[in-house]
Amino acid sequence: MTMHDGMMPDFWTSWTATPIVWVLLAVATLAYAVGAIRVGHWPVSRSASWVLAMALFVVSLNSGVASFAHHLFWMHMVVHLLMITVIPLFLVLAQPIRLCSLALGARGGTAVERAMTSSAIRFITAPMFTVPLYTAVLVLTHLTGFQQQMSEHMWIHQSELVLYLVSGYLLLLPLVGDELTGHDYSYAARFVTLLVAMGADTFVGVILMLTSYEIAPAFSASRAGWGAESILNPSAMADQSAAGAIMWWAGDGLMMCLLVFLAWEWIRAEGLGRGRQDSAARHLGKVRPSFLESARRDALGTDSVDVDDDEAALAAYNARLAAMHGKPPTEP
Repeated sequence: MTMHDGMMPDFWTSWTATPIVWVLLAVATLAYAVGAIRVGHWPVSRSASWVLAMALFVVSLNSGVASFAHHLFWMHMVVHLLMITVIPLFLVLAQPIRLCSLALGARGGTAVERAMTSSAIRFITAPMFTVPLYTAVLVLTHLTGFQQQMSEHMWIHQSELVLYLVSGYLLLLPLVGDELTGHDYSYAARFVTLLVAMGADTFVGVILMLTSYEIAPAFSASRAGWGAESILNPSAMADQSAAGAIMWWAGDGLMMCLLVFLAWEWIRAEGLGRGRQDSAARHLGKVRPSFLESARRDALGTDSVDVDDDEAALAAYNARLAAMHGKPPTEP
C-alpha cells in the first residue's frame, strides 16, 4: 500500500490521527511532569522545552505539513529537519535523563548514571559514532532509491522518521546543554563536531539541487491532476531543487544557530568559572589583582601588600620607575 491517494489535501484541515503515537507522547509527558513535581524547583525552561518538543512531534506527524510531505519533496524536507534537528534539540534541552536520575532517588539515580556511563552508551553517543551515523542517514535516505521506496510504502516512511529522530538526538546529546551523559567534551570539541556534521547537510543539499533527474518520481506522480503549478504543486525538478535548497540553507542555518547557542554557553561557562574562582579567592582572602596591579607588584618584587596602602612601598615603586627612566626619584 502506498501513502498517496491521488487527491490534493487541504493544508489547514488535513490533520491525521496517530492514536498510538499520541498515547506514547501523553504517557511520556505525564511521566516528565510527575518527575518535575517530585524533584521540585525543576527549571521552567526545561519543562517548556519538553512541551515544545511534544507539540512539534504532533505538527510533524499529524498536521497539514505531514500530509503534504507525502506529496512534496520540499515539504518532506521540512519534516526531516524538524525530526533530525529541531525536536532532538528541545529534547536534549529538556534533560529528561537528568530528571529521571533525580526523581528516582539515590538508588535509581545511581542506576541511571551507571547506565549512561556504560561503555555501550558512551560509544553510541560519542562523535566518532554519531557524526558518521548522521552523515550516513542523510546521504543514504536522500541520494539513493530510498526516497522512492519511502514514497510508496508507509512503513518505510515511519521507519525513516524514527531514524532521523534517533540519529539527531544521539548527535546533539553530548554537545548541547547540560544533559546527563557519559561525556564531558570541551566546548572547542563540541564546536568542531557540529561544524563537521554541518558538512553533510551542505553536501546532500547541493547534490539534490544539481541532480538532473528525478530521484523519487513518486512525489510528482502523486500530484497528477492537481491543477496549475504553484508552491504546493511545483514541477518535479523544481520540487527536488527546492528540497535541496531547504536541506542546504535551512539545514546549515539550523546548525549555525546551534553554533551560536553553543558559543553563548561557552562564554557563559567561562564567566561562571571566573566567578567561582573569584569567589573562592575572596573566601580565602586572596582576591586576584588586576593586570595593572600585578605589574606594579612585579616591579616591587612583592605580592604581599597593596601598593597604594603602604607609603614605603609606594616610594620604592616610584624610585624603581625613576631609575628605569634615568631620572632622580621625587619626594613623596
